Amino acid sequence: MSAPPGVILAGGQATRMGGGDKGLLPLGEATILDHVLDRLAPQAGALALNANGDATRFARFGLPVLPDPVEGFPGPLAGVLAGLDWAAGNGAEAIVTVAADTPFFPRDLVARFQSAAEGMNHPLVLAATPRGAEETKSMSRGGQVRHPTFGLWPVALRDDLRAALEGGLRKVVLWTDKHGGREALFEDPDAFFNVNTPGDLDLAQRRAGA
Repeated sequence: MSAPPGVILAGGQATRMGGGDKGLLPLGEATILDHVLDRLAPQAGALALNANGDATRFARFGLPVLPDPVEGFPGPLAGVLAGLDWAAGNGAEAIVTVAADTPFFPRDLVARFQSAAEGMNHPLVLAATPRGAEETKSMSRGGQVRHPTFGLWPVALRDDLRAALEGGLRKVVLWTDKHGGREALFEDPDAFFNVNTPGDLDLAQRRAGA
């Protein structure tokens, strides 16, 4: 199975970090986004970035910048739709998405997604990790926590997703469950550690240094 295009979701507003682009924050001798690209590029085909506002701030990365096709910052599903529209124009059948603030995600992410999607007419898979004591039940299914910014998404369902977003849907798992989405389970509960706060950034700096 060929490597799907990859879309980095950076369309959030980063309110807990005081606004701005978390992916552009320094991490070690690079930025968080550099670390994300380092992990995603070997696993995916063509790459693009979902972000809103002035695209020139990402110019040095040399990637297409895809704004949300739905107004009002409706969440990660809008970024997924932006990626699906872009991929459809390139003749792709699916995309993989990752978050711009998650620098240490697994290096076998795409392979695990593709394995989980075997036999599906429309590959639709979310990453999951074991649920820790601090996680709420609303985030989990079968004792797992799903990570909705990390997924494998079928281009064939993009018009259905567009209609759902225009109808007010915002919760990723409501849409994936409707279409029989699956999970790829990663046993490391910290596999999708993301930078939400200044304290998280400090922890990421220590992890990057190690």
